Amino acid sequence: MIHHNLLLILALFFVMALLYMLSQRLKISYPIFLVIGGLAISFIPGLPHLNVDPDLVFLIFLPPLLFEAAWYSSWNQLWKWRRSVLSLGFGLVLVTSLAIAYFSLHIIPDFTLALGFMLGGIISPPDAVAATSVLKGMEVPKRGTTILEGESLVNDAASLTVLRFAIATVLTGQFVFQKAAVDFAVLAVMGVFVGLLIAHILYYVLRYWVGSSSITTPITLIAPYLMYIVAEQFHWSGVLAVVSGGLFLSFRSSDFLNYHTRLQTKEVWETVGFLLNGFVFILIGLELPVIIKGLEGYELSEAIYYALVISAMVIVIRIVLVYLSTFIPRWLSKDLREKEKSPGLKLPFIIGWAGMRGVVSLASALAIPLTLSDGTTGFPHRNLILFITFVVILVTLVFQGLTLPLFIRWLKVEEVDDYIPEEEQIEAIRLELAKQSIQYLDANYAVEMSQYETVGRIKEQLQRSVNATESTMNEEDKKKALSSVRGLYRKIMLELVSLRRDGLKKMTQQNQYDDQVLRVMESSLDLEEARLNKV
Repeated sequence: MIHHNLLLILALFFVMALLYMLSQRLKISYPIFLVIGGLAISFIPGLPHLNVDPDLVFLIFLPPLLFEAAWYSSWNQLWKWRRSVLSLGFGLVLVTSLAIAYFSLHIIPDFTLALGFMLGGIISPPDAVAATSVLKGMEVPKRGTTILEGESLVNDAASLTVLRFAIATVLTGQFVFQKAAVDFAVLAVMGVFVGLLIAHILYYVLRYWVGSSSITTPITLIAPYLMYIVAEQFHWSGVLAVVSGGLFLSFRSSDFLNYHTRLQTKEVWETVGFLLNGFVFILIGLELPVIIKGLEGYELSEAIYYALVISAMVIVIRIVLVYLSTFIPRWLSKDLREKEKSPGLKLPFIIGWAGMRGVVSLASALAIPLTLSDGTTGFPHRNLILFITFVVILVTLVFQGLTLPLFIRWLKVEEVDDYIPEEEQIEAIRLELAKQSIQYLDANYAVEMSQYETVGRIKEQLQRSVNATESTMNEEDKKKALSSVRGLYRKIMLELVSLRRDGLKKMTQQNQYDDQVLRVMESSLDLEEARLNKV
């Protein structure tokens, strides 16, 4: 039985890779494509059903995905826009959960308030991976992308906390607000404490004991699971433990990562993140027909009606609350109006429309217990909650995901903050580093540069770069010309890399050189091509 499931999982990974490549060619966000692809695959006759253990869903998927999101988040940007991040991360989740709870209580027969809060907690957090995947390559103000990414770190913790208390209420039949508030404060604070404690321990291990990239990368893979399991073992927030620990290690990563380790770790994490995210998105499509078959006591048309109405409600609530959280503080605070430029009406709409649901919502829904505390009675309305969650994910991911680029192009949202474009920042950094390098050469290798032509050329090359950059810093036309020349230079260098690759292949076939030497040269070309593609 195990090898059948393993074969199916490996086949899904292969199909996922093919769908990803196809989505790149069609220029469609890969989460959207994978969901649709999974739905299409599910209708293949005779396809075995992939059983997903609810107890393992959180453990397998959430820790690494949350850790990766925290690792690549900008702490400075998060702190700059903390008001918006926190108001959306906590406020939006709580208001959405409350609204969905009371709304579903009135339209769904035999639905309880606890089940409503559970449903609201599941579908309230947007998915940053889906949003950033859609926004990739689009011109969106930096404030917008920062708020969306930062919100996802906070709202996951808020939504999963709501879900935890709702499930406990269903299982025990009791809910005391005062106790719940105290428990929430304890699990949040202690979750952060556990995450930071483990992060500090790992930091000292990585900085002072580990000197090999072959050890550093596995430790970073183990870290989120360690933080999550330890926190959950004491019934504290594993999500906050992973997020806080990931932010700390990311902030101090320059202390224990060298260039090789950084490259290796980055590639490994990108692969792990893609596989986990992709598998969950394709699982969304695969599971939907199974959930439909499990709808007991409800007509399909009735369940679709509930799901579509709640989907529309979720979309509208988010857009309204984004506008309210953006402008109410500005109306109430003069200092805020003076310190922070108004985003206008377009950017809040884009942030509101980018509230696509995804991985966390699916993981939360699948993690609902199969039975109540007695172990025999089925969990009430479980399949209906799963169905509504799947439809909300499909509607927000496909409908909003496909229309979001259209809105961005139509609205033409402009950067309103004093933000220096990345190209100019890179240019300024290159200039400053080149000047520092010249000063270092003059101070330490003046005699050698005068004696040896090869060493002297290093300074000449740096000086030419400085002169070219300084002469075009304030002239727009020359900037464009320099950019064009650099584009031509990059094109030529990439062609030369390709030419040398072909030469290496011929040498390999002719057996002129040792394989080890050829592999070293191939690795050198890989690094050079990677550098050119990031220029």
